[in-house]
Amino acid sequence: MAGVVLDGKKVSQDIFAELKPRIKDLTKRLRRPPALAVMLIGDNPASQIYVRNKIKACQELGIRSVELKLPGNISTDDLFQAADPIVKDKTIDAILVQMPLPRQLRAEEVIPYIVDPFRDVDGFGIHSLGCLVVNRFAPRACTPAGIMQLLQRSKIPVAGKHAVVVGRSDIVGKPMALMLLHENATVTICHSRTRNLAEECSRADILVAAIGKPAAITRDHIKPGAVVVDVGMNRLTDGTQVQALFAHDPARLAAFEKNGSVLVGDVDPLAMQELSSAYTPVPGGVGPLTIAMLMVNTVDLAEMH
Repeated sequence: MAGVVLDGKKVSQDIFAELKPRIKDLTKRLRRPPALAVMLIGDNPASQIYVRNKIKACQELGIRSVELKLPGNISTDDLFQAADPIVKDKTIDAILVQMPLPRQLRAEEVIPYIVDPFRDVDGFGIHSLGCLVVNRFAPRACTPAGIMQLLQRSKIPVAGKHAVVVGRSDIVGKPMALMLLHENATVTICHSRTRNLAEECSRADILVAAIGKPAAITRDHIKPGAVVVDVGMNRLTDGTQVQALFAHDPARLAAFEKNGSVLVGDVDPLAMQELSSAYTPVPGGVGPLTIAMLMVNTVDLAEMH
């Protein structure tokens, strides 16, 4: 069996195409484009890449982006002062604070002060999560929402299926489980203390891996014919690991030789390809959908306003 590749890039392009007329109409009605503010605190390389991709997507769609970069050693009080112009600017429809935050800052303090419930574009706030629990409209966490779009647009049935989500974060695992439940899947949530993880995973018709450990999901975890969604994005620099995981993939090995690193998800790539009926590649699977749903949330919030 060779799984069908679920092309996140293609689906994200379709979503962008659907957004463009909505943005054009909004710009005409509001006499300004929809606006997204992005705050980046510190110099985390991965965060810098994510923010750059978000700004690029805004530019492609005609969404106004406001970027605020702040030093990694900033205090909470100084952060609030620096963010104040964005918080008070009513022409900004959506606000996000790029995670993770530096150690001296607490997300439970920062997010409620800077991101009010009606500009919570990431869908991480208590109001948004509460609306998700009761299945009411509010911005939804972008990665799980993107996965649901991918399944829907790929005509993969969810109702009645057994879905296993590996990971219980507030950003992916918990909202993913709720979204699958709302579409009538039977959902199991697994995590670092789950006993017999492979046994639990191997029952899944739909397996979502979001644990942040490279290739932690192996052949033993995958039921033949399952749909496998790999949320992981891990950078490998160890040549032995790379050889073990990508001996079947000369292009990946060549990329490693050239760059000194290669990306791998949370699922063993060869096992995923050989055992699944459909799977998301890394990169090019879930990542583009996260950005696409951030743009959807921005437009939704602008239309609400």
